[in-house]
Amino acid sequence: MQHSHDAQHIPAGCPAHGNVELFGTEFGSDPERTYAHLRSLGPSAPVDIAPGVEVELVTSYDAALYILQNPAWFVRDSRRWNALNQGRVPADSPALPMMGHRPNALFADGAAHARLRQAVTDALATVNELQLVRQVQQSADYLISQFSSDSLGQAELMSAYAQPLPLLVFSDLFGCPPEIGDRVIVGISGIFEGTPGADEVLGGALAELIASKHRRPGQDLTTRLMQHPAGLSDEEVLHQLVTLLSGGTAPLAAAIGTSSALYLGEDWPVGLPVEDAVVQTLWKYAPIANYAAHYPTQDVELGERVLQAGDPVLISFAAANNDPKLTEHREQLSAKAHLAFGAGPHACPAKDPAFMIASTAVESLLNRLPDVEMRVAFKELAWVPAPWSRSLVTVPIRFSPRSVPAPSAQSRTGSGEAPVASSAAQRPTAAASTSRPAAGHAAPQHKRGLFSRFLAWASGE
Repeated sequence: MQHSHDAQHIPAGCPAHGNVELFGTEFGSDPERTYAHLRSLGPSAPVDIAPGVEVELVTSYDAALYILQNPAWFVRDSRRWNALNQGRVPADSPALPMMGHRPNALFADGAAHARLRQAVTDALATVNELQLVRQVQQSADYLISQFSSDSLGQAELMSAYAQPLPLLVFSDLFGCPPEIGDRVIVGISGIFEGTPGADEVLGGALAELIASKHRRPGQDLTTRLMQHPAGLSDEEVLHQLVTLLSGGTAPLAAAIGTSSALYLGEDWPVGLPVEDAVVQTLWKYAPIANYAAHYPTQDVELGERVLQAGDPVLISFAAANNDPKLTEHREQLSAKAHLAFGAGPHACPAKDPAFMIASTAVESLLNRLPDVEMRVAFKELAWVPAPWSRSLVTVPIRFSPRSVPAPSAQSRTGSGEAPVASSAAQRPTAAASTSRPAAGHAAPQHKRGLFSRFLAWASGE
C-alpha cells in the first residue's frame, strides 16, 4: 500500500524513512512543528539527537514529570547506555560531550548523587542575594559601557551582553584570579562553540584555581566546595565547577537574550514587569530544550511504546512546557510549574539565583539604556539550530549613544556588608596578581582577557 505525505507538515526523516532528526536548520527554524508531530505519536517517540544517535524523546508534560520524579526506574548514569557500550555511537558524535558520563552530580544516582548534590546546594546557599544582584549589575554596567557609546547607537545583544554576562558573574563567584578567570571564560566558551582543545583549557584553568584555593582559601564557591564536610576530592570539585559553568552560563545567556527580546518585542504588553518576560521565556522558550538523559533500569511501558532498559530517554523540556494538554489549564498552575529547571532529585539547585540573574540583567539593560528598542521584530529573529538549547542567534538593538562611567569608590565598596561571594573590586588586578620577574628579565606582557578587563574597569583603572 502506498501512503502520501504532506511534506509541509511532517518533519524530514519521519516516519517512512527513519527517525525525526532533532538537529539541522529545518528543526532549528521551527522546532514546534517537530514537537507537534512527535506528540501525535504518543507521549514519547524515537528521534535522532545527532547523526547516528537514537534516543527516546519525551514530549508529554505528565510523562516528563513522571520520569523526572521516579529515580528508582529511571537513572542518570550514562554508563548504562546500550548503544555506547556496544560501539554504535560515532566516536566524534556531538552527543558524547553532552551525554557521556562525567563524575558529577548530574550523572550520579543514589547515595553518590546525594553526597555531591548536598555539597553543591550548601555551597550555593552561602551566596548572598544582595551581593549577587550587585555583581550582576556591575557586570552589566561594564558590558554596556563597552558598546553604549557607539556612534551609531546599535549593538548585537547576544554576543555583547547576554553571553558574556553570566561568564563574568560565575568567574567572580568562583573566586577566580584575573588570569585564571580569563582562561575559564575562554575554555567554557570554546566548549559551547566546539573549539578544539577547549576542554583542556577549562580543565587546566580550574585545576590551577583549586590549587590556588588550597594555598589561599577565600569566601567563594570553589572554597566552599573544597571545605564541605562531604570531603570532595580535587577532581570531584573540578567536575562540580564544570557542571555549574555548563549548566549555568549558556542557559542563562539564552534566558537573558530571549527575555530581553521578548520584553522589547512588538507584542509585549506595556506595563508588565521584567519578571513576567523571564517567566514566559522559561515556559515557552525553555533555554535547555532537550536534555536530561535517563536510562530505564528495566523495560518500562509508556503509552503504547516500551522503553528498553539501558536505552537513553531524553526529556524535551521545550515540548513538555508547551504540551496542549497542559496549556488548557495553564492559568491554574503556579508560574513556577514549568520544567525549565527540571524536577525531582536532579532539579536545578540554582533555580532561584538563576532567575534573579536573568531578571537583574534585563532590568539593568533597560535602566542603563532607557530608550533601547529592537531593530528586528521578535517573530523574525533566528534561533540556534541545536537540539540541546533554545537560544536566539542575534538580538539586534538600537539606542541613544551614552557613556556608562566606571564605578566610583563608593559604588565599588557597596553598603559595607561583608560579602559571602568574593567581590570583583577587592580582587587584585591582572598586573598585581602575576609574580615578580627575576632580576634582569623584563616582565611578560599579559594580554588581558574579558575577566581581567572587567576587574580593571571595576577597580577604576
